[in-house]
Amino acid sequence: MTPFKIPRTPYNDSLLQQTSDLEDALFTSDNRLDSIKNEEIIAPTLNFFQDSWRRLKKNRGALISLFIIILIVFIAAFAPFFAPHNPTAQNPAWSNLPPKIPGLENFSWFNGMSVNRGGTLVNNYEQAGVPEGVYYYLGTDSLGRDLLSRIIYGTRISLIVAFAAALINLIFGITYGIISGWVGGRADNIMQRILEILSGVPNLVIVVLMLLVMRPGLLSIIITIALTSWITMSRVVRAQTIRLKQQEYVLAAQVLGQPAYKIMLKHILPNMMGLIIVQVMFALPSAIFFEAFLSFIGIGIPAPNASLGTLINDGYKTFRFIPHLMWYPAAVISLLMLSFNLLADGLRDAFDPKMKE
Repeated sequence: MTPFKIPRTPYNDSLLQQTSDLEDALFTSDNRLDSIKNEEIIAPTLNFFQDSWRRLKKNRGALISLFIIILIVFIAAFAPFFAPHNPTAQNPAWSNLPPKIPGLENFSWFNGMSVNRGGTLVNNYEQAGVPEGVYYYLGTDSLGRDLLSRIIYGTRISLIVAFAAALINLIFGITYGIISGWVGGRADNIMQRILEILSGVPNLVIVVLMLLVMRPGLLSIIITIALTSWITMSRVVRAQTIRLKQQEYVLAAQVLGQPAYKIMLKHILPNMMGLIIVQVMFALPSAIFFEAFLSFIGIGIPAPNASLGTLINDGYKTFRFIPHLMWYPAAVISLLMLSFNLLADGLRDAFDPKMKE
């Protein structure tokens, strides 16, 4: 830039004479931003998932639920390290012991004592001859098995069923729904009629039919849940595919000659990931509850293994006399289902803020 010259006028000359004694250090330069820097965005740009995480952090209920789910999944995944006893080891002499936790003997629920039929408070551990230093934090069942260890292993089985069903839900539901929505026409009509036929068959009937072919166990329950759990996912994906395939960027990709599978994988599927994640989060507690229901009615996980539903069924038989055998597994499954539902609600609001409004 060329220096600016002051015109020589009497007024300017008088001003220069009056300010001749001022030092240059008293003046500061005016470093103003130019127009290009003024238009720069100072805040960092966020992608879709970063922006969703920013909104999710504002939901305390969802964050607490996420922490609870991570904690329960971590404990269940490393069950051999956290279980204090062998979950299948039987000791009938120590059956139906009440909870006893070291350091909490002052509390009536965790001191290893109970009231007998005569109304007398007795120490069950002394009567059963349990050595000093042996504790059962949540008590034992009718066969003397540690309830806490069985709950930890039972939670792992319930989570395996839930996550396996969710994985099959993703694979079959997304594939079926995106093909049905993309193809459209008569093929879409036929595929949707097949879904209506499958959804019209009760799940319990499918379970009974599966038991005629397969042995009761973890695999049969996973297959039973997988046969019908993906239907809702496929319908959601189909509806979103029909909406997204009319967008300009999809039409532009078709004009440029991209194959259909690339358009579905690169343009349609990423734009519905938020909805898919929310749908999976809602499917997980449904799978856990359905597995618990099957185990509760006696057609679930066979002995000696146990799931949360099996433990609730065992505790239900003696609930009037030994209520803690049912309380603790029921509290775990309730906490799991509540946490998954709250987290799913928080994710839905984070991925689609307009839905909350």
